[in-house]
Amino acid sequence: MDGYFQTMTVALREAGLFKPCLVLDRDRLDGNVSLTRQKLAPEFALRLVDKSLACLPLLSRIADTLGASRFMTFHLPISEAVLRAFPKADLLFGKPMPVEAARRVLACKHDDWRRVCWLIDTEARLEQYMVMAEALGCELRIAFEVDIGLHRGGIAEPAALAHALQRVRQHPLLRCEGIMGYEAHAPHIPDLFGGPEKALAQSVAAFQAFVSCLGPDERQILNIGGSKTALLHGARTQANEVSIGSAFVLPSDFDTAGLTGFQPAAFIATPVLKVVEAQLPGPAFVGRALQMLGRFPRRGCYIYGGKWMAKPVFPEGAWEEATLGQSSNQQFMALPADATLQPDDFFFLRPTQSEFVLQQFGTIAVFSQGHIIEHWPVLPLG
Repeated sequence: MDGYFQTMTVALREAGLFKPCLVLDRDRLDGNVSLTRQKLAPEFALRLVDKSLACLPLLSRIADTLGASRFMTFHLPISEAVLRAFPKADLLFGKPMPVEAARRVLACKHDDWRRVCWLIDTEARLEQYMVMAEALGCELRIAFEVDIGLHRGGIAEPAALAHALQRVRQHPLLRCEGIMGYEAHAPHIPDLFGGPEKALAQSVAAFQAFVSCLGPDERQILNIGGSKTALLHGARTQANEVSIGSAFVLPSDFDTAGLTGFQPAAFIATPVLKVVEAQLPGPAFVGRALQMLGRFPRRGCYIYGGKWMAKPVFPEGAWEEATLGQSSNQQFMALPADATLQPDDFFFLRPTQSEFVLQQFGTIAVFSQGHIIEHWPVLPLG
């Protein structure tokens, strides 16, 4: 691992980078894409999650390799950029949009928005969208969010879905294209409560009950899964597509059994400003006592920036020291006693998630074959 980050350090210096940056290992990314192709059940289409891969060159590389033209979208500025960049893309909202947000873009009468399927989570929101469609005189594609165990909202019972569908079928401007169910909770259910396998099976059974409510022409989108679970589903699920985003760069929150074999491909690299013998402000004996008790480090460093959603990975054994708190200006990081880090070296952190984090640094430095080969612009924050 040390050799990997030392090579990346040399590449960053060669590229003249001297401030915090997001580094994407394109070779590892390609490996994760290839592994997805191998593990994805053949009956599923892939829907790329744009919020987790908020960079058009990144989305294009994955979409081109896997032949994907479906996207799950979450933020209107990103949705608009994806619609423009991918003329054949089909977008499904992964969360319900406030009706006024939808009205704002639909009032423009731009044909691109016909390629968007809006998510409905309650009958109240369905009513709002019906009124909006009538006011604007526009046809709307919709899908229903259904609760299959995560309990984050959505239609809770098949009977409620059946009732909502009856209303849609009688409306001249709305067309139901299917359902979306999400079971991100499943990998985290303790064995005491049945474990991940049982939770996933229960979610699939719930999903199938909702599918049974749909008519033959209401099943274009039968969407299930996310990065943690998509590759665990097979033919018996009755879905026809799964959504994957973060798995392609594997932030640390996605170290789950469903992604065995995937490699982390995104890192935050930031210069070391100072390497110090660690001391606490105030009476010196307090710090020394805490060090003797193993409660405060003897060595540490201050990095350029900080307070990111990320965890230290290099130097190996470094950690975020809570006693001195976090700083977005120059954060203190504890170092192991044998660390050889020097000022102007790079300190590396692994993001806990890719959503938002990829967009924090302006551009992404693309690392391949030991060099920074290009810089990819990111999409605007939603």
